[in-house]
Amino acid sequence: MTPILTATDLSLVYPNGNGGLQALDRVTFSAQRNEFLCVIGASGSGKTTLLRLLGGLLNPTEGEVQFEGERMIGPRRRIGFVFQAANLMPWRSALENVKLPLELQGTNSGANSRRAAELLKLVGLVDFENTLPRDLSGGMAQRVAIARALVHEPDLLLLDEPFGSLDALTRERMIFELLRIWQMRKVTILMVTHSIWEAVLMADRVLVLSQRPGSIRLDLEMPLSRPRSLDMMHTPEFGKLVDQVRSAIE
Repeated sequence: MTPILTATDLSLVYPNGNGGLQALDRVTFSAQRNEFLCVIGASGSGKTTLLRLLGGLLNPTEGEVQFEGERMIGPRRRIGFVFQAANLMPWRSALENVKLPLELQGTNSGANSRRAAELLKLVGLVDFENTLPRDLSGGMAQRVAIARALVHEPDLLLLDEPFGSLDALTRERMIFELLRIWQMRKVTILMVTHSIWEAVLMADRVLVLSQRPGSIRLDLEMPLSRPRSLDMMHTPEFGKLVDQVRSAIE
């Protein structure tokens, strides 16, 4: 199968007036359609930088990104992005926040509302269409952000630690909510996380970045059956996978 996303010898140097700070060094990997990948590494290893390069928000110093067979030279409509903070517009309701990308594209307003309502139903917020962000919990706000990223039906969804600011119980619920959405929509997902167990539990493959400048230290398939469950975390197989990822980080 032809990969939906390919990074080849991807390097990036941030100018700093002192020769530059190299964030990434010759990162090479690919992602297949409908695959779920997690990227993990120590702080400062270039995870967010990698995600921004893959989404066309930054241009590499060397190497290239190809999306659906074409070289990436800027943001693409078929790529959705979810950040750690939901970044909702406080004066717009949940429904209005979700349909914002469609409004910016100038599409039909009636169809926009129907599409946004469908996505809120998908993420379990059917009764919160008219709720303002200030009245949503952290988990609810992230669901709205995910719905907003999916509203234009992307082929690739990039997530930058989307559960990092949530409490432990909400984080667990959101993990399985995202897996449910992914299984229903079959979009390719690449998610950055600091949590080893989260990466192992969710992903088809886990990519481990080295210390800065980040490079691929480990590309490990997760041979766990689906659907995933918390009970898997207590199995020897899960423990061995966690140890492999942890050893690569350390």
